[in-house]
Amino acid sequence: MTPHKVATTPIEGQKPGTSGLRKKTQVFMQPHYLENYIQATWNGIGGVEGKTLVLGGDGRHFNDRAAQVVLRMAAAGGAAKVIVGQNALLSTPAASHLIRKNKANGGIILSASHNPGGPDGDFGVKYNVSNGGPAPENVTKKIFKATQKIEKYHIVESQDVDLGTIGETSLGDMVIEVVDPVADYRDLMAELFDFDAIKALFADGFRVRFDAMHAITGPYASAILEDTLGAPKGSVVNATPLPDFGQGHPDPNPIWAKDLMDTMFADEAPDFGAASDGDGDRNMIVGRGIYVTPSDSLAAIAANAKLIPTYAKDMRGVARSMPTSRALDRVAEHLGIDCYETPTGWKFFGNLLDAGAASLCGEESAGTGSDHVREKDGLWAVLFWLNVLAVRKQSVAELMKEHWQTFGRNYYSRHDYEAVDAEAAQKLVDDLRDRLESLPGQDFAGLTVETADEFAYDDPVDGSRSEGQGLRIILSDGARIVLRLSGTGTEGATLRVYLERVETDPARLHDDPQDALASVIAAADAIAGINDRTGRDAPDVIT
Repeated sequence: MTPHKVATTPIEGQKPGTSGLRKKTQVFMQPHYLENYIQATWNGIGGVEGKTLVLGGDGRHFNDRAAQVVLRMAAAGGAAKVIVGQNALLSTPAASHLIRKNKANGGIILSASHNPGGPDGDFGVKYNVSNGGPAPENVTKKIFKATQKIEKYHIVESQDVDLGTIGETSLGDMVIEVVDPVADYRDLMAELFDFDAIKALFADGFRVRFDAMHAITGPYASAILEDTLGAPKGSVVNATPLPDFGQGHPDPNPIWAKDLMDTMFADEAPDFGAASDGDGDRNMIVGRGIYVTPSDSLAAIAANAKLIPTYAKDMRGVARSMPTSRALDRVAEHLGIDCYETPTGWKFFGNLLDAGAASLCGEESAGTGSDHVREKDGLWAVLFWLNVLAVRKQSVAELMKEHWQTFGRNYYSRHDYEAVDAEAAQKLVDDLRDRLESLPGQDFAGLTVETADEFAYDDPVDGSRSEGQGLRIILSDGARIVLRLSGTGTEGATLRVYLERVETDPARLHDDPQDALASVIAAADAIAGINDRTGRDAPDVIT
């Protein structure tokens, strides 16, 4: 047993306050790089001696090797026990559930979420705390500081641990429990939803197509939708997790899940379509001939929560990230419950959930969840929709039409400009920030700016303040523009532009959100000079 080695590769790229580190897979595979970061994590959380941890990942390239490193370093650090998914596989929501169920001290999730995988793709490491959620800023800042001064790491020299066999083994004095990655999560879903109602739905001929995108949710969806609920075999496609996600991009949106979109808009389409991402925490909902935006999906879930006993009996507040459309706000007002607006990042929802202030929460980036775990949960959202449809006996299109007639429609779209020159993107945002105070009263593309600010959040639970969370521009005609730089990529910068307009007259509802948002799109470019400043004629991705 060798207690430590000298660290030789500096860790770069993590930002203070971010919940983990994402880099190119080849960067993580450099000698000592992963070890440095894991040791910095141990140092930042005060060590792992005597602690119980959960470990798993989405199966992307390097997942299996990284898991062995984490186990050997946990043993060297004196951890009492590590609960690991069989073959080092766990979806992110399943990992959160295992942390909570076993009262573990925390967990390591090996994933770069929706980013591409493979040897030339991306890899990531994230630490979740004892509530099952991403580490809060006070923890991630300590980890970040530890990355700046690490000099050595501690590791046990050993053969690989057998992670293919369920049961207990040991590594030195540390117990390793290999568990079925699906079983506990499936049991939790059965507690939350009316499985008998969904079984009856399928028995009546309701057809579903779930695209797992060769990512981690495949085994979960197959076990629950097909084996437990009786959906016909083959309802779950691309169900086997692959290290390179079948050379695809495991991001559930109309661009990267095009095969699903083509299926759902074709003749003889199934009744319901869905997809999830690399680590299983995102979702896409599609009906026959209709795509449901993540913001609308969140609002529809909240509006129909009363149909599911688990949520009907104790429906508290709801929460959304600031860039998410305000459709949820309209539902909350109708229900007479609080609606919280938070920065982007699931850790902000964690405080509200822990305090009992919110029951449901979601982000426009296809993440939806509830009090059952402290992560967004893709398959949970799919089961929620199926349970609602089983009770209402409507199609997705019928449900959404009725929703918009009741609450109005928040036309909404996100335009992503990916891999933009980081300096140019930052200058665009900085220049616009400097002009915010001068914008109110000015007209752009027929819309008048009413207010403009940079969003800051005062956490109602712990009193912390988070600043610099995105630029907001509120316009006439119920319109809104939000601009943010995203930190989820590994190359350049991603400029995200969020566009929204409300229509409350049922007689004026449009079928095409991009047409309905045309004036808002034009105003955003006129205000920020997006096309000229990025050198792009159009966004790379529109959702």
